[in-house]
Amino acid sequence: MLKVRRPDHESRIEIMPLIDVIFLLLTFFIYAMVMMIRAELLPIEMQAFASGEPAKPAPAVTVSIDEQGKLFVDRDPIKADAIIERLQDAKRRDPDTVIYVASEAKGSTDRLPIFLDLYDRLALAGLDIKLVGKPKEEGE
Repeated sequence: MLKVRRPDHESRIEIMPLIDVIFLLLTFFIYAMVMMIRAELLPIEMQAFASGEPAKPAPAVTVSIDEQGKLFVDRDPIKADAIIERLQDAKRRDPDTVIYVASEAKGSTDRLPIFLDLYDRLALAGLDIKLVGKPKEEGE
């Protein structure tokens, strides 16, 4: 039988494509790290002012409706008839008090009638509210 001899070629490792891949990966990871940090405010050294006062958050009262439709004011259960008096008392103590209303997103009980009754009572009493929720995601 006849054997075919192949010449032995010297193996070469090309380094240029390897360097290209390394730089591509490095660029990807640097870009990914930059996108993970939200830079809404640059870190700067603040100047001190003699007339400055510390910032104080506005006082707040939260009205919650749980999944069974029960009302809570700052985690304390409350009847619908007593809620106006409690909120007006909070507004009397500090007129800057903000009233937040939040409802549990899960559950089988229809809480819309409860919310509409609550909103009607608060509007009649002249109390403004702010609804609490999470932002909608794209495509919802």
